[in-house]
Amino acid sequence: MTELVGRHAELAQLSDFVTRLSERGDARLLWGEPGVGKSALIAATAHLALAAQLRLLRASGSEFEADVSYSCLNQLLLPVHADLERLPPGPREALAVALGFRAGPPPDALLVCNAALMLVKAVATEVPVVLLVDDVQWVDRASAIVLSFIARRLDGCRAGLLASARTGTASLLDPRGLAEIVVPPLDDEAAGRLVDATFPQLTPRIRQRLLDLAQGNPLALMELPATLVGAVGRTAGRAEVVPLSDRLQAMFAARIAELPEPTRRLLLLATFEGTGDIRILRAAGDDQPGLAALAPAERAQLVRVDDATARIAFRHPLIRSAIVAMSTHEERRGAHVALAGALHGDQERRAWHLAAAAVGPDETVAQLLEMAAHRVMLRGDAFAAVAALVRAGELSVTSADRARRLAEAAYIGVEASGAVDDAKTLLTDARRAAPDDTGSLHAANAAAFLMLNGDGDVNTAHRLLVGAIETGDHGYRAEDPALIEAMHTLLLLCWYGGTPAYWEPFYRLLGRLRPRPPDVLALAGRTFPDPVRTAVAALPQADAILAALPDETDLSRIVRIGTASVYLDRLADCRESSWRLVRHGRDGGPPRRHLGALMHLCLDDYLVGRWDEAEELAREGQRICAASGFSFFAWYFRYNRAIIAAGRGRFDEAYALADEMSHWALPRGVSAAVSFAHHPRTLAALGQGDWDAAFRHAAALSPPGVLASHLPHCTWVMFDLVEAAVRTGRTVEASAHVAAMRSAGVAALSTRMALLVAGAEALVGDDDAATDRLTELLADPATQRWLFEVSRIRLALGEKLRRGRSASQARRHLLAARDGFAAMAATPWLERTHAELRAAKYRLADVPSDGPSALTAQESQIAQLAASGLTNKQIAERLYLSHRTVGAHLYRIFPKLGVASRAGLRDALTTDPG
Repeated sequence: MTELVGRHAELAQLSDFVTRLSERGDARLLWGEPGVGKSALIAATAHLALAAQLRLLRASGSEFEADVSYSCLNQLLLPVHADLERLPPGPREALAVALGFRAGPPPDALLVCNAALMLVKAVATEVPVVLLVDDVQWVDRASAIVLSFIARRLDGCRAGLLASARTGTASLLDPRGLAEIVVPPLDDEAAGRLVDATFPQLTPRIRQRLLDLAQGNPLALMELPATLVGAVGRTAGRAEVVPLSDRLQAMFAARIAELPEPTRRLLLLATFEGTGDIRILRAAGDDQPGLAALAPAERAQLVRVDDATARIAFRHPLIRSAIVAMSTHEERRGAHVALAGALHGDQERRAWHLAAAAVGPDETVAQLLEMAAHRVMLRGDAFAAVAALVRAGELSVTSADRARRLAEAAYIGVEASGAVDDAKTLLTDARRAAPDDTGSLHAANAAAFLMLNGDGDVNTAHRLLVGAIETGDHGYRAEDPALIEAMHTLLLLCWYGGTPAYWEPFYRLLGRLRPRPPDVLALAGRTFPDPVRTAVAALPQADAILAALPDETDLSRIVRIGTASVYLDRLADCRESSWRLVRHGRDGGPPRRHLGALMHLCLDDYLVGRWDEAEELAREGQRICAASGFSFFAWYFRYNRAIIAAGRGRFDEAYALADEMSHWALPRGVSAAVSFAHHPRTLAALGQGDWDAAFRHAAALSPPGVLASHLPHCTWVMFDLVEAAVRTGRTVEASAHVAAMRSAGVAALSTRMALLVAGAEALVGDDDAATDRLTELLADPATQRWLFEVSRIRLALGEKLRRGRSASQARRHLLAARDGFAAMAATPWLERTHAELRAAKYRLADVPSDGPSALTAQESQIAQLAASGLTNKQIAERLYLSHRTVGAHLYRIFPKLGVASRAGLRDALTTDPG
């Protein structure tokens, strides 16, 4: 390996990077200006890896393939194609399809990420693996997501990732988890040594001129002498105003101009092909045998051919830029046509090459790009889908097709990625293309989302979308994707509106779909608007759809199934799929799907007592809303934070968040948010013992004796209303509400609803039958999942039993309630439970009759770390667990130690270190 002058510090870091891969994984990112030597350092790392007998996988980004999904990942993993057989069937199929090795439905992006990581780890079990990716600023988005995913998960395996990027350029690679190495220009001494070693014959004047112009850039030091000799006088007055990269590109252009025409044509093909695959170049080239025309470029040291991988690599990216700059329009067009002809098996790349070759509107190519957009959208790559649709719009023959494609691009941009400003521009362009096309569903969909995330109101967005659906030329065909997307948006708008009047057009339009509405839309139409009256009949359909959810790859469908499951209390069946979307979003996937999954996880966490996780995810949701242009959805996460704050006794915070929701929602007509805000107020009032205020807030959601129509969240405060009514002597209202719950049959919706109904019946009933029914239900393991509800109902039942002089039975329920509240750190409820236990003649210092549960070794370790002040995430990193696993352990530790929160751990462990 030739010594790199002046790079001892960088080489030392890279040598350490390679050496330590035999022990642990690592990921690093080289930053530097063009020509500063990043590629040389990448090559030096490759030599170090080969000398250490490590496995080497290389790829480089290409500015001409940045819109082709997984093009860089294909380069990187092609040499280990045969090792795909070592993966389980699901990941193997997903990665093979994503990389174009076989045909199949578009795979889930998170599955591709995991499959790529599994493949790297599998290969690294035999010998350490070095992944080298040059020019990462041009890596396509899908590959960048996978590389970012891998980079953060190499700890513990013998694999390392080294990537390089130009300073000042935007990169899709997430730098989190990558140690950065900034490559500066050479200092004066090193630059002088490099010049003297390479060009010893330079005169002092030219040598100094070279050093002044090159400014320590190694590529400039190597390339500028040829033009400076004999030209110093002519350029002295103006060379400084020309950017260094332009001067270097001109140097390469001069060399390229001396090549034979077939060589230049072949280099142009290689530039646009992007991966350097010789097989594709042979298929796209002239009929001449082999690639003999490449020889002059090799001799001129413009390219090199790796015989082992059968790939061409350019000496520097500026060479590619010079080749394109020197080519004519027809030469560029011919190269793209030739490459499209060689890529019949890769429809996405073929479509982009045909698009680049198009000289005017071309409906065939536009259709190919539109199909490519739909395929990449299924993989969750909204940005690539928008790019393909925009280009398809430019190539559309008719103004109607152009408007339709641009409107769909606007809709995807604002609905999936939150690109509000870009969506506004695209929507304006679509309307200019077809100003009379007022019924365009994608345009109306995009406009509705823009209104929601701007200063518009729900009523206007609702009227706009209903009008667009009613005037569209879709014939109510259920297979029309734009129509179904519009119906899903309309469902949400109706729910935000929160009154039956909003739902009337939705039901009318849903009934017109032929031959029938799609399954998830039909399910959501029965379980989401008014579950009290229509959801029980939909339970078999829900069971069938949820059974297939683990294998679902359509990200939008996963979120919509979760939405349809909320008021069936079936979010537990969606947890794993929701976590897939969250991980996908954290790794660069569409923020809208990420937000939808966070909403569902927060709701489930609240119900089952994972309150630490709920607060953590709610804050994550608010951060994403602020950063991604989805300001409308922030109220969901304020709500989730508010109900946890109320449950934990942070009453001022709960009321403040509820007020924020109301103040934001009222001017926009978001009645759902206004109604939701009464829930944390109800809980806070209950926690404070203000039963009258609790009754008023619960009744604001739904009056006593009524389960309000098309206000499904009223079922979440049914028990609260009854308890507050009983406490304030409103026995008639309490009985009327219990009767309404029975009449509606809500107990059939879920075990939680059955528990709430039975708990309310026991509160108002004087007979033992209601208490017996509740006791039997509390003994059912299925009810134990609903930790907050079951603990509250046990507390209420314990209070009633104590007053009825059944102290022993009361203590049993109160102790169970105490353990539940302690696990959630629900301080107000825990204090109330302690008061009841004291009233039941139970000494809190006493040990329960079944004795305390001893901590396991891992629980003890987690408890000690939590007591020292570490967060769940910090504990997880130290013990190599997930933060959710740590939270689950703490959930079990609190009741074992008899504490309500982390604050009590230190004293509990000091008192009983065992």
